Amino acid sequence: MPTIFLSFKASARDRYYGDKALRALGELGEVRLNDSNFALDGQALIDAAQGCQVIVSDRQTPGAAELFAASPQLAVFLRCAMDIRNVDVAAASAAGVLVTHASAGFTTAVAEWVLGAMIDLSRGISDSVLAYRAGQAPAIVMGRELQGATLGVIGYGQIGRRVAALGVALGMRVVVSDPLMRVADAGIEQLELDALLAQADHVVCLAPARPETENLMNAARFAQMKAGGFFINASRGDLVDEAALLQALDGGHLAGCAMDVGRAPDQMPSPALAGHARVIATPHIGGLTPPAVEHQALETVAQLRELVSGRMPTGAVNAAQARRLALLRVAP
Repeated sequence: MPTIFLSFKASARDRYYGDKALRALGELGEVRLNDSNFALDGQALIDAAQGCQVIVSDRQTPGAAELFAASPQLAVFLRCAMDIRNVDVAAASAAGVLVTHASAGFTTAVAEWVLGAMIDLSRGISDSVLAYRAGQAPAIVMGRELQGATLGVIGYGQIGRRVAALGVALGMRVVVSDPLMRVADAGIEQLELDALLAQADHVVCLAPARPETENLMNAARFAQMKAGGFFINASRGDLVDEAALLQALDGGHLAGCAMDVGRAPDQMPSPALAGHARVIATPHIGGLTPPAVEHQALETVAQLRELVSGRMPTGAVNAAQARRLALLRVAP
């Protein structure tokens, strides 16, 4: 049976991996835990995982070239997340280490977070809550209804499709921009990004983080949005020029913003924006629900089960280069 290092720090393990998955993982091998309250990297990670054939990693644990070069017994680097941008896949391949990632199990959770953010922005719910908690009388302001408003969805992946469907169900006009997709669903219009920004009351950013989408929402794009519009980011902080967003908020062009991600460590919202009077921010918890977390954690267990049974799992990134699988006593 392989030796497995689970990289989640102790303070996050229950929330992001869970007892059910941990017990199932223990049936497949000897499990070592990261008992610190720090995300390990560099030599600390190399030392903690020394002698292990498998690393099950959270999104904060980098798969750096030095790890693969200094870990001759390592055969598999399983990522309990979709995002593998901090994994050096080329270095893993050169060392013969298999890299995998999980599928999206958080579609419903994130889509519902977006819906909640739109309602909060439209009705000033958080502002009223904060005022009452501070012992003040909240301002009486006119709200805005979602029905009849235009929802603009940037990116039509699994979450984008779910958000768009919720918008249609609420009686919103739904417009979508995605250069890689042909949208043919009933009640949804496909537009170029410039047109979407000019027409949408709520712009929801759900595009994937890639080099070509870095700062997709910049000063020019925020200026194209409708005056008084709302911007919601539930994807990645890399897609947003935060200085430009701050300027659009300070200048009054945008009525508000909601964000679950940003450019602070671990994709957290940046403090300068999170504390802004027109911003609703949450600490990257859009996908943090029991079903969403359990989906990805149990998927890493299923992937390892396939591997020790001699089969290549769904989610394998570099199967052709996985020469070290013999260390798991399976055929490469």
